[in-house]
Amino acid sequence: MKVLFLGNIGSPLIEILKSFGEEVVSCSIKLNLIYIDEVNPDYIVSYGYPFIVKKDVIHAYRERIINLHISYLPWNRGSDPELWSLVDNTPKGVSIHYMDAGIDTGDLIVQYEVVCKPDDTLSDYYDRLHETILELFKENWSEIKTGSCQRMTQQGEGSYHKSVDKEMIVHLVQLGEKTPIASIISVS
Repeated sequence: MKVLFLGNIGSPLIEILKSFGEEVVSCSIKLNLIYIDEVNPDYIVSYGYPFIVKKDVIHAYRERIINLHISYLPWNRGSDPELWSLVDNTPKGVSIHYMDAGIDTGDLIVQYEVVCKPDDTLSDYYDRLHETILELFKENWSEIKTGSCQRMTQQGEGSYHKSVDKEMIVHLVQLGEKTPIASIISVS
């Protein structure tokens, strides 16, 4: 199966896909339907992709385009979900979902809650989220690519943040990735 991977070219997800025998074409730039038609993938997987995928692409690959998101959807859709889960003290976790015309609003395939430890830094928490979602992907890819996975509508309103929203809370993370998450949760 040919998979178009949207995200960082050095992502460990590329090697995971290859370990399943998939042919992987990577894209880290803003894509369009012309490029996708040239690649002609069987499936599209987005993970850490910094661009909004256009509706025509999503429509053309409906049922064959998924996103890996490091939040427990419907909470913290959009940008910086790991940070907003702490600031807003919402459920923490990871989600794999089908992409639709909204931002992180598509039907869920699988989710997993991630526990924060009292002595975690932002880096510890961020790493745990990514390790968890990669493991979840490995466990579920075979069912996802064949369409035999479960599908659940997201329940509740949840929350959404744009990248500019981070400006309001940047003062909470002055130590960067070494910031203790306990300090963010207690202030927010």
